Amino acid sequence: MTSDQKSYRQILKATTIFGGVQVLNILIGIIRSKFIAVLLGPEGMGISGLLTSTTGFISGLTGFGLGTSAVKNVSAANATGNKTRISIVVTVFRRLVWITGLLGMIVTIILSPWLSKITFGNKDYTFAFILISATLLLDQISAGQGVLLRGTHRLKELAKSGMAGSALGLIITIPLYYFLRLKGIVPGIIISSAITLILTWYYSSKVKIEKVYVSKARTVAEGKDMIKMGFMISLSGLISLVVSYLIRIYISNEGGIEQVGLYNAGFAIIGTYVGMVFTAMSTDYYPRLSAVAQDNHQSRELINRQAEVAMLILGPVLSVFMVFINWIIILLYSTKFVATNEMIHWAALGMYFKASSWSVAFILLAKGASNVFFWNELTGNFYILLFNIVGYKLAGLEGLGISFMAAYIVYLLQVFLVTSTKYSFSFSKGFYKVAGIQFTAGLLCFILTRTFTAPLSYITGALLVLMSFFHSFHELDRRIDLRKLLRLRLNGITNPDNDKPI
Repeated sequence: MTSDQKSYRQILKATTIFGGVQVLNILIGIIRSKFIAVLLGPEGMGISGLLTSTTGFISGLTGFGLGTSAVKNVSAANATGNKTRISIVVTVFRRLVWITGLLGMIVTIILSPWLSKITFGNKDYTFAFILISATLLLDQISAGQGVLLRGTHRLKELAKSGMAGSALGLIITIPLYYFLRLKGIVPGIIISSAITLILTWYYSSKVKIEKVYVSKARTVAEGKDMIKMGFMISLSGLISLVVSYLIRIYISNEGGIEQVGLYNAGFAIIGTYVGMVFTAMSTDYYPRLSAVAQDNHQSRELINRQAEVAMLILGPVLSVFMVFINWIIILLYSTKFVATNEMIHWAALGMYFKASSWSVAFILLAKGASNVFFWNELTGNFYILLFNIVGYKLAGLEGLGISFMAAYIVYLLQVFLVTSTKYSFSFSKGFYKVAGIQFTAGLLCFILTRTFTAPLSYITGALLVLMSFFHSFHELDRRIDLRKLLRLRLNGITNPDNDKPI
């Protein structure tokens, strides 16, 4: 097997592994969303979305990115095999988790009247924010247990806790929504966080950590690196949280809470189902890109391979959304949410550009160019916010879909200009070919569904979906001998080339 085949297989393997767990969570999420949509309607989804996005913003400010940065510290300590060193790092990290979690909780309580006023336009939700402040502590501690599991390579346990948490949360919160309706939203959010904490604590307790004494001075010295690195990593995430928060506030003030609910539901649908590609990028692709980041040629090759595979996986999925989105919305939510059809159509087109731009943008982090990455993200989020405000003002929900697509076209041009100038990056002919065919199929589906009515739109659209699927299958088969892999899988051979596990 050639090195190119190994690289493509690694990308595809990572996408399927990290996407597999997400698929199970998606199924649980479908049921949850369906019940919320039917029992609470768009207003309930809007309230829930505003509460969680607000606390998410506060968490981003007070959490200092520990859930990301400390994985490096725990992994490095675990690699030494020195139990004392592992215990010191974990002890310091757990203290920081409690401190930052309590900080987030206290800040939310103090600012609760202001948060209610700025989020909902009144102080009616002050007590709701006071109650929900507990989730900032619960979620931060849960994130800490997750870091321990990731840092010690207990990914199966991490996956189990996540899936079990989603399932139990669903079973417990649905009766709350049924009996309490809108009043069940806050208790439901708190109970879900508590369940997640219990499960992550249970699985992380299986990792034996020796008790050691760590002084305050040692805590500061060890924790300084975690906080500093986490702050830089989380800064870009904070920018996105701010923009997301401001967009929802603007929609709420201009169109009402129901419009926020429709916006949340529409982007949740498309974001969830293409999320496996972006999850694989952040979990597997980023470390591999970092390993070759100093070599511009190798970086360019890996980026192009990742972008190609992303297009081949996303293309058929996005085509399906173009053609059958009306039925998908009714299945996942209810007929009350079909107003998001046009918005999702435009957003699906934008996903082609988002996948391409993300594949390229990771090189900024892999190179350690934190300042360039920060200004790149700040600039991008500025015009994303501007485009969304203008789009909603001019065309309502559909305008938000158009603005999403326009923003990621500009963002792709931006990251391409930056990386081509600084690191001599360029897209390969193979990428242009794959992206061109898949985007053309998606664009034709978009045009047909908005030109023809059923059943003609479904028939012609289904043919285009099949063409997109067969093109993806052919291209993947050419790159990794997909047919051979499938035959071996059917015969029970799961690792034919003795590849090391991810």
